[in-house]
Amino acid sequence: MLIPTGSSRSLPNPNPCLSYWQRTTRAYPHLSANIDAEVPSESKYVIVGSGISGGLTAFQLLEGGAKPEEIVILEAREAASGASSRNAGHVRPDAFRGFSAYRKIHGDEQALKIIKDERRVLQKVDEFVKRHNVECDFNLTTTFDVCMTPEFATYEAESLAAFKKAGGDASHVKFYEGEQAQQVTRVPRAVAAYEWPAGSSHPAKLAQFLLQTVISKGAKLFTFCPATKIEANAASPGRWDVHTPRGTIAAEKIIHCTNAHAALLLPQLDACIRPNRAQAHSLIPVPAFSGEKALQKTFSLRYSLHHFYSLIQRKGDGTLVLGVSRSNPRMSPETIKSILSTDDSRYNEEIAQDALQSFGEMFPEYGSHTAAHGEGLDHVWTGIIAMTTDSVPFVGAIDSLPGQYICAGFNGHGMARIFTCAPAVAQLVLGKTWDETGLPECFQFSNERLSRLSGGDLPSIW
Repeated sequence: MLIPTGSSRSLPNPNPCLSYWQRTTRAYPHLSANIDAEVPSESKYVIVGSGISGGLTAFQLLEGGAKPEEIVILEAREAASGASSRNAGHVRPDAFRGFSAYRKIHGDEQALKIIKDERRVLQKVDEFVKRHNVECDFNLTTTFDVCMTPEFATYEAESLAAFKKAGGDASHVKFYEGEQAQQVTRVPRAVAAYEWPAGSSHPAKLAQFLLQTVISKGAKLFTFCPATKIEANAASPGRWDVHTPRGTIAAEKIIHCTNAHAALLLPQLDACIRPNRAQAHSLIPVPAFSGEKALQKTFSLRYSLHHFYSLIQRKGDGTLVLGVSRSNPRMSPETIKSILSTDDSRYNEEIAQDALQSFGEMFPEYGSHTAAHGEGLDHVWTGIIAMTTDSVPFVGAIDSLPGQYICAGFNGHGMARIFTCAPAVAQLVLGKTWDETGLPECFQFSNERLSRLSGGDLPSIW
């Protein structure tokens, strides 16, 4: 069947570009794990997808008592080759900004829970990295939400007021305005800024640590081995046949961690998950951003709700990582159309030029025109994120398919959600109830939710 460009009913592109994170981890020994091996004929647990969601789900299954030899992870390309290894390096919870948009879709109570859960994720990532000594360059710091226009400053102020009025806790948020905002952010055009705890990491190293750990305990990872079809096992009711190019696995439990590609195996999600191509850029800093002048915070620099740039500067090597929004009034119609795509094989030159120009406007100190050889733009890459029609992920049991579960649809905000969502789905697989997961109820997968969302418009929160 021909799958249209931009559909989640497609396999990942077989020839993706390499991100900055992937370029710096080419020696990872499990990149092509079991590339020529046949899959086992049966396995109790099959996890589809080897990103942070899949790796952490496997990790938590083992923590919960599952036997490692009963876990198989299937990956369509090399290990952790999807959005996990292509993001912009943020571990950045929303402190309040999304509240106004969430409440329109889910109501005040759920909107408050969504924001609270993201704050909990930052704590969990910090605790996990410290407890397991994960060498993923995790940097616990603070972040600036920089308002670049008076209009967006008004939007942020109204969102914060609504959040507080509903009972939200903003005690960890600092506010700056005018010259003070410009001074603390180093952004001369800043109208206002908010600051709260956040972090950054090397996402490929984090994903690879998770895979390394579960593989070392006996779980099996099969790379370049996509799950292409799932159907009921005719000989054994209650089990599922997972078809791959290298054999079929009879499984009791299947966990879908395929994010933007979830509808390939779960076509009922086709109207509810929309792949979007995102782009990021690595820059080697000029002297004004090197040494003691390196940025210590992370950034979201916003002209409007839909037009923004993200920025981190890595502590280890000083590399700047500049992400861009998927909506930009300066982009051509052709470029905007290209965003609805599952093609992560190349980057868009128009987006790259806009990103560099905008970075120079936001941070005039950068002075790219005086950059020496070796300074300036280093690399550009793309990744496919999954936008859902109600702006929250799908997590939990798929009741119409007993034994199948999902953890996908992170709206480009996975690092602020996965570290509660993946443990939750592992708990559910092992017999816990939804209430025991502590997740917002609006995250839960249900047929009623699908019916409500099918054909709905995409609310742009990020």
